[in-house]
Amino acid sequence: MTKIRITKQFGFEMSHALLNYDGLCRNIHGHSYKLQITVLGEPIQSSGSPKDGMVIDFSILKKLIQDQIVKHLDHSLMINENADIEKLNALGQMYERHQVVPFQPTSENMVVYIAEKVKLLLPEHTELFSVRLYETANSFAEWYAEDN
Repeated sequence: MTKIRITKQFGFEMSHALLNYDGLCRNIHGHSYKLQITVLGEPIQSSGSPKDGMVIDFSILKKLIQDQIVKHLDHSLMINENADIEKLNALGQMYERHQVVPFQPTSENMVVYIAEKVKLLLPEHTELFSVRLYETANSFAEWYAEDN
């Protein structure tokens, strides 16, 4: 059977800061991220099934990614666990949505983080092919399963 790749795109707003960075990105700043998730699989061959001919129903993929990834990142601040989290917590409600991560929150590290989470969410008959994360309209990082 033929393998097919399908891609679903998502958008979210998120801020981050790069700990010990030698430029402006050491300051808290935000981006309008675009996330593309590409899944690989064989289309379901089940005559009469509502999923006949689909690798995965786009609505199922949308719900998985929206509920488990986007919802947690949207309108949050991602920050390295080695940053001064006490000061962040002292700022109150303006900073209550934050993701403390064990890595520098670059686009490169974020695609790995997202890929690891998505791989656990997909149905057995599918596999994650790639993750592309646009930080700006013309800058993105990519993760490919075949490279890892």
